[in-house]
Amino acid sequence: MADLEIRNLHASVDDKEILRGIDLDVSAGEVHALMGPNGSGKSTLANVIMGNPAYEVTDGTITFLGEDITEADPNTRAIAGIFMAFQYPVAVPGVTVTKFLRTVMNAHREGRGEEAISLKEFRQTVEAAMALTKVPKEFSSRYLNEGFSGGEKKRMEILQMALQQPRLAVLDETDSGLDIDALQTVAEGVNAVAGEQGDQMGILIITHYQRILSMVKPTHVHVLYKGKIVKEGGNELVTQLEAEGYGWITDPIDAAAATA
Repeated sequence: MADLEIRNLHASVDDKEILRGIDLDVSAGEVHALMGPNGSGKSTLANVIMGNPAYEVTDGTITFLGEDITEADPNTRAIAGIFMAFQYPVAVPGVTVTKFLRTVMNAHREGRGEEAISLKEFRQTVEAAMALTKVPKEFSSRYLNEGFSGGEKKRMEILQMALQQPRLAVLDETDSGLDIDALQTVAEGVNAVAGEQGDQMGILIITHYQRILSMVKPTHVHVLYKGKIVKEGGNELVTQLEAEGYGWITDPIDAAAATA
C-alpha cells in the first residue's frame, strides 16, 4: 500500500471542474514529478491534497497512511505528516522566524499528544536543521519572509520541511522565480532533507521545468493535462519533454476530443 493513494479524484473551484479523475500513488522513498502545461490543474492537485477549503472534491478519495483524509481539514493532514511548500510563501510581519518555527513544532507535538518542546531542544533542533539546509543563523531574528528574496522564501520552506520531517512533501513550483544559484541551494536543501529522512519521506514536485529535476531526480514522472494524468514514465520522460515540449502528448488528445 502506498503512503498516498488518490483514486478517481475530481475537484472544482468556484463551480468549475479542474481535476477530472486523478489516480496517483506516492510511497516513502519515491520522488514524483508532476508536469504539464499551464492550467492543467497541477497546483489544484497540490491544494486538494493539502485540504485547501477553496477547492471542492466532487468525487474520488484521498487516502494517507491507510486513513481516508478526503474530508479532513489542513491541520489534520499536516499533523498526519503532509507538508506543502507554497509557490508564493507569504510574509508575516511582526512574527520572527524563531517564533513561527517553534509555534509550528509545538502544534505538531500537541497534535501527537506530546509536550511542548523545551527551549534548549528547540534551539539545538533548529540549528541542526539550518546547518542541513544551509539557512544562515541570522534568519532566526528576521520577520518571517518580510523583505526576503524569492530564493530566501523558498529556503525557509525547505527549513520548515526539515523540522517537520513529514511523510509526504508536496513542493508546488518551488523553482518558480529562482535564479540558478538560488535554485541550486533549494535543490541541495531538498536532497539533504530527503537524505536525512532516508526512506521515510515521499516527495511530489510540481514544476514546469526540467532544471530542478536535473538536481532533484524523480523516480516517477506524470504529465497532467486538462485535469487528467495523460502520460507517465521515469526520469527519461523529463528529458523528452524538455526537448520536444508537450505537443506530442496533448495534440492527439485535442484532436480526438475535436472529432468525438
